[in-house]
Amino acid sequence: MTATYRHALVIGKFYPPHRGHHHLVRAAAGVAERVTVVVMASTAETIPLADRVAWLRASHVADAGVRVTGIACDAPMDLESDAVWAAQVACMRAAIRAVDPAPIDAVVSSEKYGDELARRFDAVHVCVDPERVVHPVSGTACRAGLADNWEMLDSPARSGLATRIVFLGAESTGTTTVSRAVARHYRDRGGAWARTGWVPEYGRRATIAKLDRLRRINPGATVDDIVWTPIDFEHIARTQARLEEDAARRGSPVLLCDTDAFATTVWERRYLGPHSDRAAAIRTGRAAIYLLTDHRGVPFVQDGVRDGEHVRAEMTGWFEDALTAAGRSWVLLTGSLDDRVDLAVRVADQALRIRATFGDPPG
Repeated sequence: MTATYRHALVIGKFYPPHRGHHHLVRAAAGVAERVTVVVMASTAETIPLADRVAWLRASHVADAGVRVTGIACDAPMDLESDAVWAAQVACMRAAIRAVDPAPIDAVVSSEKYGDELARRFDAVHVCVDPERVVHPVSGTACRAGLADNWEMLDSPARSGLATRIVFLGAESTGTTTVSRAVARHYRDRGGAWARTGWVPEYGRRATIAKLDRLRRINPGATVDDIVWTPIDFEHIARTQARLEEDAARRGSPVLLCDTDAFATTVWERRYLGPHSDRAAAIRTGRAAIYLLTDHRGVPFVQDGVRDGEHVRAEMTGWFEDALTAAGRSWVLLTGSLDDRVDLAVRVADQALRIRATFGDPPG
């Protein structure tokens, strides 16, 4: 099929990007040889410009001819002011030049202002679904009720906007029990929450696998006979980060993780000493709140793959120090199981309220 236009422009705040935006971009790709998408963000908005650009690029990586760029623009929103129009369009032109200097001959939008914007580019306005029939959603609606509109976001935006709660602690301190209980709490809410993800601890699976291989050679081997290497911990951290990202893309507004790549750095110290740091190179880049399960008040249960009863108290201190040194937000979970679950939910709910509160865009 021959494209009608050579270079189409799609602009927006994409705050956050949703299915309606993606439909608009793909409609533009259907009528033009190439499409430049410009994300325009102000300093008042609380989703970083870089995140919005990255999510859109990930969503449209397979759409031929689509380029996504962004620019910070704090000009107000005033469709009646020629000066404001000039300021806005100047930012758009600068952003376009950075990726594709070819003239714009089509402006693709769902907005009434599309006619005037196209006129200022000496282009044709291609109006797509102005009544939002195909995807009845808007950025305003998403910001007003993120959980209610969660299904209108695609996987890159869901991964970026999910509130990540990581449980970590020494052996047999209840990280798995508490994190699973909190995941059930959110799934029981129904709706988008029913898809709440829980990420298991890959290090435990790796321990069992190493022990099984060792026992093929020495049937009497125990966990004490396992030899760990820095490469093992790099692999564990990398796999843990991948499992977390996969779960975030599929899940609900909250993601519960039974450890993460950062926690793996403490386990590497536990087995290889403070100078081994291969796991430290693996980062997801996602902010998280850490819930540290206290060893006190929790009896040690030997399940055949644990060997750390003698260092539980010391490891709790290592986690506290590592989290503090890295500037991570952490909360100690102590008391009964019910106390720990209750505090974990309160921390998660508080984080969700903050994460779902967006700065108002100009105008």
